This record gives sequence, structure tokens and C-alpha cells, in this order.
Amino acid sequence: MELRQLRYLVVIAEEGNLGRAAARLYVSQPALSYALRSLEAELGVRLFDRHSGGVAATAAGRDVVAEARRTLRQAERVAVTAERHRRGQTGVLRVGFVASGAGELTTRARAEYARRHPGVAVEPKRFDWGQEAAALREGQADVAFVWLPADLTGLHAQVVHTEARVVGLPAGHRLAGRAGGVSVLEVNDEPLMWTERAPRGWVDWWAVNPRPDGSSPRWGPTNDNVEEMLERVAEGAAVCFAAASMARYYARPDLAWVTLTDVEPLRVALAWPDGAAGPLVRGFAEVVRELAADLRRPP
Repeated sequence: MELRQLRYLVVIAEEGNLGRAAARLYVSQPALSYALRSLEAELGVRLFDRHSGGVAATAAGRDVVAEARRTLRQAERVAVTAERHRRGQTGVLRVGFVASGAGELTTRARAEYARRHPGVAVEPKRFDWGQEAAALREGQADVAFVWLPADLTGLHAQVVHTEARVVGLPAGHRLAGRAGGVSVLEVNDEPLMWTERAPRGWVDWWAVNPRPDGSSPRWGPTNDNVEEMLERVAEGAAVCFAAASMARYYARPDLAWVTLTDVEPLRVALAWPDGAAGPLVRGFAEVVRELAADLRRPP
């Protein structure tokens, strides 16, 4: 069994079609089909069922693909480690975040840590909605800025940042120019962007569900990431609730951001796996705590 074969499995599972998978992998479809049959014969189980629209993973296939993904991630870490030694570096620190992370604190912390530790490669790792904590548990990041609420099982976490929440509106919306902010009840009738990728508790907290008057949000289109969400808001399909730092990091002429005046602020925790606070993580946490204190200090 080779890493190349595992990569084939993952792409086939993602595409659900051998033709599309072959095009993405830059191999011929017959060659990919042969590779799949060979691997199934080697493992002694059927990994995919064929149907008119393509292929679907069997129960065994789903388990094997999950292990293949983990193996490929670990293989990537092996390559990164070797590259680090080739360059004479002393370590790699992968810093996870979602959307705008902890705002200015995120970018300042990475820059200051890199200045203090020039031999360490600091790699930003952006994850989609509500996935930072799971990424830490799965070994995809060493430390992360986690938007709360989140499942912190198996993680050490400390709140390092808070910021207001805002509503994202199409630029021509009737509330777009409201300088003093808006109540969440003022957008009660607007369809609200949401995601099926994040835990339900996370979705409800962001949606302010239930609303202060006991009502439920008017659910609008779903999205998988920031870019999809903002495209739908800009075209007028819905509004969105977001962190205030997104108004700066995702500024665009067809969007307006207005402060929500009556919802609790976003809290951001710096988190890492329990028992995994090596010198790189401890050093980064120290930098974050120092900078967070500086940002809270009145000018």
C-alpha cells in the first residue's frame, strides 16, 4: 500500500465519481479504476459501491477513507519536519483560527512570536465554522483561537479576547447607515445565514435563538464558509451575524456592517490539547497573554 493509493481513495470519496476524481488527480479513469480494484483486492473488502451516477463508499470504505485522511495528514507532518531540518529551523507551530480569529490579536501574536523565535516556522491554519476545537483534537493544529461556545473536551483553554457582534447587510439595506447600531429584534424578519457544518449549539448562539422576545430566527440560506456567506449577503439573499473584526477584515463595497446593541459579545479562547503544551505552545500562549493585556490597556 502506498500514500498515492490513499490519496486516490480520499479524492474518489470526495468526488463520488471516478471520472471527476481522475481529472482532479491527473490520471486516466481506467488507471484509477485499476488502482481502486487492486487496493480492494489487497485489503480484502469492497470500498465503494458503483451506481449510475458514480460511486458511494461502503461502511468499510468510509472507515478506510477516514484512516487514509489521518495517514495523509501525518505524512504531511513528516515532510514538514524534514523540511524544517533542511532549513535549519527549530520547530513548526500551527496556529488555528476561524474567519477573523481574535482580530488584531491573532496577527500581532503570530508576528511577535516569529520575531522572538526566528527559528520557528509559524503556520496559520484557517478552519471553517466551529471546527477549530475539533481540529486541535485531530492534530491539525497545535494551538488555536477558538470562538466560544465550543466543545472544549480534551483541551486546555483560556479566554483572551472579547468583541462585539455585528450584523452584515447588503449595502443598500434600509439599516445599512444606522450609526448607533441596531437591536436584534429590528432584523427579526430578515432571513439569516447559517451553517449545517457547525454544532447546533454554536449555530443557535450566533443566531441569537431564541430572540429576546422568545421568537425564533427566520432561517435563510446555508453556507459552508465565510466567503459563501458574504456572497449571499451581498446579493441580498439574507443577512448574517458576525464578529466585529470581520467588518475590518472582510470590508467590501457591497456590504455594510452595523453593531448589534443587545446581544452578548463574542469570547475567543486560546486553546491547545491537554498535555500537549510543549515549549512552542507555551511560548505562544505567553505572547498572546502579553499582547491581550496591552490591547485591553486604555491608551
